[in-house]
Amino acid sequence: MPYTVYILASRKNGTLYVGVTNDIARRVWEHRQGRGSRFVQKYRVTRLVHLETFEEIERAIQREKTLKEWSRAWKIQLIERGNPEWEDLYDRLNG
Repeated sequence: MPYTVYILASRKNGTLYVGVTNDIARRVWEHRQGRGSRFVQKYRVTRLVHLETFEEIERAIQREKTLKEWSRAWKIQLIERGNPEWEDLYDRLNG
């Protein structure tokens, strides 16, 4: 089962949230329903703008921790390298 490290944004260049999950579609849906993270709920951080998959949970957790330590500018560069328009990638998960 793949594990996903993901970044959510409130809007382009908005508030960011980094998380890890074993079911990205379910987890983003939960965030959009206001479940699981008070931070996401408070700041309406629901746009999936970046994701990376890993086979081992340990590697995914380490990557999540690394991204959380990164500066905001580095996170924005990472997002814009793969998603320059900050499109919401959620609809592509089941497509």
